[in-house]
Amino acid sequence: MSTNTMTNQNEAHAEHGHHDAGATKVFGFWIYLMSDLILFASLFATYVVLSGGTAGGPSGKDIFSLKFVLGETFLLLFSSITYGFAMLAMHKGKVATVNLWLFVTFLLGLGFVIMEVYEFHELISEDYGPDRSGFLSAFFALVATHGLHVTAGLVWIIIMMIQVSCRGLTQVNQTRLNCLSLFWHFLDVVWICVFTVVYLLGAI
Repeated sequence: MSTNTMTNQNEAHAEHGHHDAGATKVFGFWIYLMSDLILFASLFATYVVLSGGTAGGPSGKDIFSLKFVLGETFLLLFSSITYGFAMLAMHKGKVATVNLWLFVTFLLGLGFVIMEVYEFHELISEDYGPDRSGFLSAFFALVATHGLHVTAGLVWIIIMMIQVSCRGLTQVNQTRLNCLSLFWHFLDVVWICVFTVVYLLGAI
């Protein structure tokens, strides 16, 4: 067997190993998302149970601004679309375009977090903090947990922009971008549930 043949076989085995490792990592990340789903399901259940426990304080109808929250929702929904564009660019091998759409996604996600922090600040300044009632405790716990996840996603986006810029669209980076895609879209789905259960039904 010639040296070139052995080299080609070794490269083929190495590439196959990278694909297997990438698939395993993505599968493992799915398991993580399922565990995160249990966390959010518990927070949703807690909110539903405590949503009527206002302790003489305000209810959702008194404090929620659907127009404001709708703005947050559009930011997060559009950020999922722009991340999708980043993934399309990744499959085409366009490094600069991937980073461009990742940056746009970051800006939209950052806008979402800023609006959420502003909402929390306004509620607390009006003495509607998490210590006011069971309803508000459950509200802050659920929404803030989602917000922390989005913040973690923003940090992850920055890290991926740096890695893609320095190392390009390697197999490892593509796997990481796939995992981040799952995470970001998962947060989008969770937020739709938050918007429906907490804000939409709460404002009725």
